[in-house]
Formats: sequence, structure tokens, C-alpha cells
Amino acid sequence: MRAFKLFRRRQDGTLGSLFIHKKKKLKTGVWYQVEEHQTKGYKFRPYWHSLPQPCANHLSDKGRIWYEIDIEQFKTIERPSSQGGTWYLSERVRILHPVQ
Repeated sequence: MRAFKLFRRRQDGTLGSLFIHKKKKLKTGVWYQVEEHQTKGYKFRPYWHSLPQPCANHLSDKGRIWYEIDIEQFKTIERPSSQGGTWYLSERVRILHPVQ
């Protein structure tokens, strides 16, 4: 299924997660399996998080870029609209291309 995810765009052009395990460099076209990384100050959520639309008003776009992604083995949860509304929690993701 297609979804959208906001990534950190580093100065060298590589992509990374916004908050959890953010030093890992992510590449397009590669399937990534969920990994468990407990991070101080963050709720433990061992899934890839994405949205049905490239919009999350609670997150800044500065230094970040939206990508269309493929997701597999996911569940849907409802969050307040101020936190993006519907979230997909996936076990597998593949980064496809930036949203124009």
C-alpha cells in the first residue's frame, strides 16, 4: 500500500528518521524491516510511522522532506487531527520518491 512519510534531509543529501535511530542513513528502493530502538524521552513505538497524505501539522518541514513509500504488514490507528489523524504503523517500508 502507498503512504507518505516525512524524513530528515541531511546536508549531504542522505535521508534519516526524524527522531528514533536518526543516525541511520536510509536509501530509496530498499525494503526496511522494523527495528526496536528505545530512545530516552520518546514513547516506545516499534514501527515505521506514516500517513495517508503528506501532511502533519504538528511537525516542522524545515530540513525535512516528504516521500511516498510502500508499506507492508501494517495496522491503522487514529490520532487527534492535531497529530496527523490516521497513522499507519508498519513492519516494512520502502522509500519510493519525494513528493512534488
